Amino acid sequence: MVALLLDAGQVMSVSQLIDFVWDVEPPATAAHQVRKAVARLRQLIPRGGEVILTEGPGYRVELSVEQLDLKVFLDLLEKAGKATSRQSWEEAAAHLQEAVALRRGAVLAGSGGQAIQAADVALWERYLDAVEQLTDLRLRRGESRELVGELREHVAASPLREKLRSQLMLALYRCGRQAHALNEYQQVSRLLAEELGIDPGRELSTLYERILCNDPTLGVPGPEETPALEGPARAAAKPAQATALRTLPYDLADFIGRETELATLQGILGRPVGQGPRVVAIDGMGGVGKTSLAVRFAYLVADHYPDGQLALDLHGYTAGGTAVSPQAAAEKLLGMLGVEADALPSEADARIALWRTMTTERRLLVLLDNVCDVAQVLPLLPRSAHALVLITSRTRLIDLDGAHWLTLGTMTNEDGAAMAAQVLGSRRAAAEPEAVAELVELCGHLPLALRIALSRLGNRPRWPISYLVDRMSDESRLLDELKSGERGVDLSLRMSYEGLASRHRTAFRMLGVSPGRDVDVYSSAALLGMSAVNAEAVLEVLLDAHMLQQHEIGCYTFHDLVRSFVRQLTHAESREEVLAEARAAFVRLLEYYVRATDHACDVLFPGRAELRGAPATEEFELPRMATAEAARKWTYREQATLRDALVLAHERGFDSQVARLARNVVFLLDADGLFEEFAEVARLAVISSRKIGDAELLRLSLSNLAVADWKLGRVAAGIEAVSEALAVATATGDRRGVAKDTGVLGLLMLTSGQYDEARPLLEESIRIKRELGAGRAEAESLVNLGTLHEQRGEYAEAIAATERALLLNRELGVRENEVVTLAYLAMTRLAMGDVAEADELLVTARELTETAGVPGDIALVYVLSALVAHRQGRTAEARQFAAFGLGHQEVRWTPLRSIVISNLSARLHRVQSELAEARALHERALALAVQIGCRVEEARALAGLAEICERRGEDEQARSFAQRADDLYESLGIPGYARF
Repeated sequence: MVALLLDAGQVMSVSQLIDFVWDVEPPATAAHQVRKAVARLRQLIPRGGEVILTEGPGYRVELSVEQLDLKVFLDLLEKAGKATSRQSWEEAAAHLQEAVALRRGAVLAGSGGQAIQAADVALWERYLDAVEQLTDLRLRRGESRELVGELREHVAASPLREKLRSQLMLALYRCGRQAHALNEYQQVSRLLAEELGIDPGRELSTLYERILCNDPTLGVPGPEETPALEGPARAAAKPAQATALRTLPYDLADFIGRETELATLQGILGRPVGQGPRVVAIDGMGGVGKTSLAVRFAYLVADHYPDGQLALDLHGYTAGGTAVSPQAAAEKLLGMLGVEADALPSEADARIALWRTMTTERRLLVLLDNVCDVAQVLPLLPRSAHALVLITSRTRLIDLDGAHWLTLGTMTNEDGAAMAAQVLGSRRAAAEPEAVAELVELCGHLPLALRIALSRLGNRPRWPISYLVDRMSDESRLLDELKSGERGVDLSLRMSYEGLASRHRTAFRMLGVSPGRDVDVYSSAALLGMSAVNAEAVLEVLLDAHMLQQHEIGCYTFHDLVRSFVRQLTHAESREEVLAEARAAFVRLLEYYVRATDHACDVLFPGRAELRGAPATEEFELPRMATAEAARKWTYREQATLRDALVLAHERGFDSQVARLARNVVFLLDADGLFEEFAEVARLAVISSRKIGDAELLRLSLSNLAVADWKLGRVAAGIEAVSEALAVATATGDRRGVAKDTGVLGLLMLTSGQYDEARPLLEESIRIKRELGAGRAEAESLVNLGTLHEQRGEYAEAIAATERALLLNRELGVRENEVVTLAYLAMTRLAMGDVAEADELLVTARELTETAGVPGDIALVYVLSALVAHRQGRTAEARQFAAFGLGHQEVRWTPLRSIVISNLSARLHRVQSELAEARALHERALALAVQIGCRVEEARALAGLAEICERRGEDEQARSFAQRADDLYESLGIPGYARF
């Protein structure tokens, strides 16, 4: 019954009622028992069938307001709030007094489950709020002695409630009991330290200091200082003689951080003034805490403005409301200065003139909150040079000349954690620090979002913080989790969205079609179907409205919660024309990315073969990538978005774009060492190419997949993919395809130790590539052929092939390939005993690695340099080279590169008699070589382990390792002098 009454008028499902009744696992008959209980209640309650109604999945209680004390209580609080806004103090006090008198104890008198207890805690908070508001009114009226006993009872029930404690201290002080008032502060200070590990808040500490100093302003206010409770005082006949009021909103007791921003605002006050007022405008996205900051600052500087501190919400962004006009705002502000309605000029513009006249000489602080545009606020600026105007707006009012601007960003990790500790208590927050940090992140560091999330946790003491984090991790329900009553992040963002012009709302939705968080001017132009210049103008409008953020010129990003909001907008839209518009925008974006990545790859990988049957695409403005550095910067920034776009395009069936875009993206992923992503993108391209029946793209995609498999050590899968690719190339007469795929197949055969099969494939690939003038590709296959010869001890042939590759790479300026070619040439020279020659080659390679080379190749250069340096007696330098090589971005090495480097590094440790380190590296190389089927490196690892065991006196194990190594070398046809 209590569960139904707590949500009277709302349908409660059977499952919700079960949660109320059973704290532990409910019995299997729980649903039946609930229905039985409802039936019994209907029998017990007069006309119970009209009180408890069955609706849909559950039940609803139907009662009038006067029949339920909870509704009466909430209704009285609402009436008190309206009376307060009219400054009808006596009426407000009467409503509050009646509301407070309704409480007769806890819900269900302290029994009931956790859900009931949580509801009771929430009602207890509302009750204490009402008590505090009523006490404030009574203190302002001059009551003190009669309040002491009541306040002591409330403080005893809620000893950590600082507001009640401060009211008790003030009442005691006004009764002449200064020592007792100070003692109350000492008690609460100790209690807060023991229970929560914190100090009293600013308001309580300030009151303590004022009592300690016998501040005369703490005395009972006179009638001229305090508004009478029977209603607002009538204005004097002359408006200029009216008494100004403080109408600032309450300052948040748990206001956190913003020290830098407050210091900035304080610094603005220190600047010279002109003939008009100081105007400080705070802008930022909805929910970032603009109003809270402005109110906190207003209280800090209020003493400098003795003629009044006025606040007015102009409702520029308010759900269901309309913005307040300047004329209506002037009427409200004049009322705050004591001007009665019957004394106001009948003409609206005359009211603005009166406001300006009355503020000419006054030292006023005016907070104009929630401003939508300059036209709304400009007529309201006072004429006094001694006035301060604080403006908050979601849009930067760039036409407001002379204003000092402060753009408010999101809160820091530290401030988010501090807010969690303050709201939830330091013990609860400290118990789950990782969950707190993740909660702050999921809330996008947005104070409104975090405050709502923490409020939910505060009302649900049984919930671990990690539980809410898990719920919020599902983006589809993230914004739903950040709702509380009439507050919600989605509502706040919707107000900003609806404040945009129609064309900008459309643009905002279209930008949301992008799969990534970031957009630049050029991708936005593609999405919006306009020029880059016009797209930038739209982006700047959205930036000024804080619907986008900007971290560098030309690049814009969605805040995480704004990103969720725009996706929610898109998913919620079902109109055919809007869906078609979004689809067309996504296709334009894909085609743009095809063109842009084509351009980037042409710059980064010169000599790339062009697609023969590439379809013509519409023209797009492309980012400037005149240099390799500019192209790398663009690809690095767009990398994640490109992958997300491919996955999304594959899901939606845009197969032509997937296959063509993947062809470029794999180059970029390969260059960054993202081999798993490389393989996944290539796999998607194979699927899409098969769907559209494009033989050229299928062959290319299969070939790329085979390369990815090789990079990941999946030799068998790579052979299968490239064999199909080669068959397609042969069937379609694609000589470039045949050239590439014979080379890839030869490389895979080489890796698995099938030298007799690999050699003719590599030689055939080199021949065709030479005929086609594909110098870069020829050089790659020449290096692979040289590696084959080096492993078999055919050093002259290895030198010839590798030097030819080095010449081609230098002619073409392919410096990253020159690095690896020099490394393999040095490896061959080292095997031949030409240490000085190897050293010269490696010096050149190390110079090149300062600006070129992939991580695995750079690591290989330095490990080889370490071996050479040790051979030449430069032991300290050898250790430096080895340390750098082994530590150079290992996460981006291919498995094969990792095996080679491990074996070479183990050799260095062996000659340095560091046998434990050498053994660990050889064992690592052995395990990985067996896994991927790299037989030559398996043999090298076994040979190294045999030597280590022999030196350590482990003869039997040494013989076992040596025999296994010899067997492998024999099967590979590698002579004794060429063995590791």
